[in-house]
Amino acid sequence: MAKRGRDEGQAARPGGHAVWAASEFRNIDLGDARQAHRLVSVASRMAQQPGASIPLACGGWNETKAAYRFLSNEAVEPQRILDAHREATIERVAKHDTVLAIQDTTYLYQGTRPATEGLGPIGEEWTRGMIAHTCLAVSPTGVPLGVLGQHVWARPPQAKRLPENRRRGTPTAKKESQRWIDMLSTSAQGMPPGVRVVAVADREADIFDFLSGAAALGQDVLIRSSYDRATSDGYAWQEAEAAPVAGTMEVEIPRSGGRPARTAVLELRYVEVRVKKPDPRARRRPRPVLPLTMLIARERGAPKGVEPVCWKLLTSLPVGRPEDAIQCVKWYAMRWRIERFFYTLKSGCRVEDLQLKTLGRLNRALAVLSVVAWRLLALMYASREAPDVSSRGFLSDGEWRLAYCVVHRTRQPPSEAPTVRDGVRLIARLGGFLARKGDGEPGVKVLWRGFSRLHDLLLAADYAANLGRGATYG
Repeated sequence: MAKRGRDEGQAARPGGHAVWAASEFRNIDLGDARQAHRLVSVASRMAQQPGASIPLACGGWNETKAAYRFLSNEAVEPQRILDAHREATIERVAKHDTVLAIQDTTYLYQGTRPATEGLGPIGEEWTRGMIAHTCLAVSPTGVPLGVLGQHVWARPPQAKRLPENRRRGTPTAKKESQRWIDMLSTSAQGMPPGVRVVAVADREADIFDFLSGAAALGQDVLIRSSYDRATSDGYAWQEAEAAPVAGTMEVEIPRSGGRPARTAVLELRYVEVRVKKPDPRARRRPRPVLPLTMLIARERGAPKGVEPVCWKLLTSLPVGRPEDAIQCVKWYAMRWRIERFFYTLKSGCRVEDLQLKTLGRLNRALAVLSVVAWRLLALMYASREAPDVSSRGFLSDGEWRLAYCVVHRTRQPPSEAPTVRDGVRLIARLGGFLARKGDGEPGVKVLWRGFSRLHDLLLAADYAANLGRGATYG
């Protein structure tokens, strides 16, 4: 269980963009205090206007030139930026008994930037870009706590896919899938004692070396099973299918394309299995085994014409009761957080639209924008999981008062700062959220739009105030 209370909203504190950036990167060590100051400036400006180009976010030539110099400085290692954020993340993790370390990979397309140096082939059509494998720390109740690790690389220009038959016989250490195992040790570094780490991943992580590597590090695993693994008594899927229904649970299935949202009832079956290490040469010899639980959650009574939900999960977590199985399914469902993180990074922060000339510059920008994307996502989920925390953690007095007056069309804001939920809804309404009774809670898209509009409103208010004091423009 998580340690509940005000700490759930910790991701939403400290206040204002500049103050937040200074606090988040307070432990940064770039070897030069001026570079540390520039990092705080760049991060706060990007947070003020997510998705804006660097010149637009900076607001002037001198500031833009300084930002480009920072991103071009080879002495600034992207890993140091993430390490400082990681220290702040570990402090948030320490307030919980359990943390979900959710891994996934995204491809960052730069195919429209032919002049950018250092990119490699990616995707189905092998266009140009780079690859980022990220581990996001998430609380058991679903609040993103920060980025625990991020590995970024570009393939060699002449890289080619290995045929499937050659991939099977190639050791994991010689394939890109080694990234899953490497991230286990990265996410484990500096983890507070007594915190249970649960490595959560999709089917790509169904690798025996990943499962055994987590066990060696003392981490639990919760992954989507990719294929029916051999066990000491047969095959994992078959054993779980043969088990009786141990319980049921309801899950909300969001709408997708033309498919409407619905509430699905899942039947839960689970069984303890001893998974064998694969032997690509099929020799009859003893193989290492891992004790795990195979859990199948299958939808009962799916609507006609709709493919039933079916999750086949492998986990090292103890599953002795239906309640344990339900908890596993709920935690796996939180894997969606990292998908939203990538969505925010690409669509909100528009990392793929950056016009930078080298892979190194892109890496530095990606490190900063990854922290900005996490903050946006954390604010959204904190407003849902800890709605009563004060919004002073992420909005300055001037910001929330102006947002309140614009949204409510009044000249008199309240004397007390709104809660984090009300503050997020104020920003979201600036971004187009209607806040009608049936609209639910705002998403991250209207949140980043709202921050951009708030920035413009603050500039206009400052302009008007200076005019009132007798200042002249132009």
